[in-house]
Amino acid sequence: MHKIKLFTLIFSLVLVSGCAVQKPEDEEQKIVATSVATLEILDQLNVDGVIGRPDTQNYQIPKRYESAKGLGSPMQPDMETLKSLNPTIVLSPNSLEGELKPQYDAIGVSSYFVDLKSVDGMYKSIQDLGKMFHREKEAEALYKEYEAFKQNLKVDRHGKKPPKVLILMGLPGSYVVATESSYVGSLVKLAGAENVYGDGDGKDFLNVNTEDMLKKDPDIILRTSHAMPDQVMEMFKEEFETNDTWKHFDAVKEDKVYDLDNQYFGMSATFRYKEALEALNPVLYDN
Repeated sequence: MHKIKLFTLIFSLVLVSGCAVQKPEDEEQKIVATSVATLEILDQLNVDGVIGRPDTQNYQIPKRYESAKGLGSPMQPDMETLKSLNPTIVLSPNSLEGELKPQYDAIGVSSYFVDLKSVDGMYKSIQDLGKMFHREKEAEALYKEYEAFKQNLKVDRHGKKPPKVLILMGLPGSYVVATESSYVGSLVKLAGAENVYGDGDGKDFLNVNTEDMLKKDPDIILRTSHAMPDQVMEMFKEEFETNDTWKHFDAVKEDKVYDLDNQYFGMSATFRYKEALEALNPVLYDN
């Protein structure tokens, strides 16, 4: 009789523990990430379960996600293939939310848009993703590392006058002004410099004529590119040689025009922000 009761008790405990393992929040995630920057965040958080990823020739896919299904361009992922994967969540940059969310809703998949417009925004999203995928410890460790890095930055520039900076973001054949609301603008702000166009009232980029830029009287002009850097830098060179307005900028007269590597100063926040700021500091403060 005692043996039967003992067996019943053990059997009940096994059932209870088995149910605990099957809790909904512990079910395996099937994740699609449509940008390399998002994949890098998941990799740092030690998240597995990525079944779909972007195709890219310009950036390195984290090794653990190389075998995931390619979905084409980050800006235009293949919706038919994405739907066939039946993901539990799709992660994309928030700069593309307006274009992509209606498409995700139309095929019935849940989505989360990662803030890659600034380093601060990226770390807020890291904390959100840490909760989503039960990686709170990893997310907290990354955040603490970032806070320590910011404190060291403040110490490094203590007592130095912040320069006024104009940032130009180039595309083949055209360029726009980058504000503090853009990723590259957030890097300049983190470095303690003043963007002559501020936060652009929340706009990442502004279309501004050179006469208006001249009135802002920047101490330094920074030029970077969204893509095709060789072509864009050639375009900038021609623009500054042929448009007479640039000759009146003190920054041009004093040879304070700098071209930045778009691998570090691109459109989306990445963990390369540290290297970016290390490269930016001597440019801004004449070290």
